[in-house]
Order: sequence, then structure tokens, then C-alpha cells
Amino acid sequence: MADPLRKRVGKEHGMRTPMANAALEAAGRGVARSALAGSLLWVGALKFAEYEAENIRPMVSTSPLFSRIDERLGARKTARLIGLTEIAMGALIAARPLSPRASAIGSLGATAMFLSTLSFLLTMPGVWQEGHGFPALSMEGQFLAKDGVLLGAAMLTAAESLRAARAA
Repeated sequence: MADPLRKRVGKEHGMRTPMANAALEAAGRGVARSALAGSLLWVGALKFAEYEAENIRPMVSTSPLFSRIDERLGARKTARLIGLTEIAMGALIAARPLSPRASAIGSLGATAMFLSTLSFLLTMPGVWQEGHGFPALSMEGQFLAKDGVLLGAAMLTAAESLRAARAA
């Protein structure tokens, strides 16, 4: 028996289902790229505010990847360095219409960045809800876990940008 929703989507909009799927996929790619770039630009800019330097301190000071940088530069400069990195990755990802290769570089950089922030789940104290342990995440843990979605978006935009760069 045919799926009635599938028939409706294809017929009501004058498209065959594969065309509707392609349009949905293209829209999803656009939303993922825009949201990823916009989030990186926005959050990167916030790293220049003193409160944000203090907010990220527990994450960077307990990370084997960032603690030495934090010790050497201090909280404010470390936050600014992270912010500049986020802004650069966001700008490169947004540059897709002008340079797919630059966008691919930004997406690959963001992939590495999100892998590093997800590592905080293993190194930061207080990630697990006190008294409950795994899998009960604290507010900090929930905040960090969402980077898994951003990691996936970065990987998808990297693949799409690399494909476009090869075709150019």
C-alpha cells in the first residue's frame, strides 16, 4: 500500500518525491551552513567579553589540549584566541558562494574545533549530574553535548564544499 503522505507531498506541490527530497536536502544544507557559520561568528565575538572568558575558564583550565595555553596566556587572551579562531572558521564557512575551497577549510577547522570541545566531556569536572553519574548530564554537560550536532554540521558542510571545490 502506498504511503498517502508521500503521494500528497509529490502531487500537491507538482513535484515528484525525489525532487521534493532534493529540495528539502538543499534547504537543510543551507540552514546547517548558515546556522553553523552564524553561531561561530556570534559565539566567537562573545569571547571578547570578560564574562565569557570567565565562563569558559573551567573548560579550558582542565583540558589537556588548552590548559597550557591558558596558563601561558591567561584567561582573557585565551578566550580571545578561541574567539578569533571561531570567527575565522565561521567567516570561511560563510564564504562558500565565493570560495568552496575556503569554506571546506573552515568546515574542517570547525570539525577539529568541535572534536576538541567535545573532549571537555571527559576532562571537565561537573559534567555529570552530581549523585547520578553517567548518563545524567549537568547543565555544563548538556551545553557541551550539543557540540555533537555542530560537529555533524561541520562535517556535512566540509563534504559539500570539497565536492563543490573539485567540480570548480
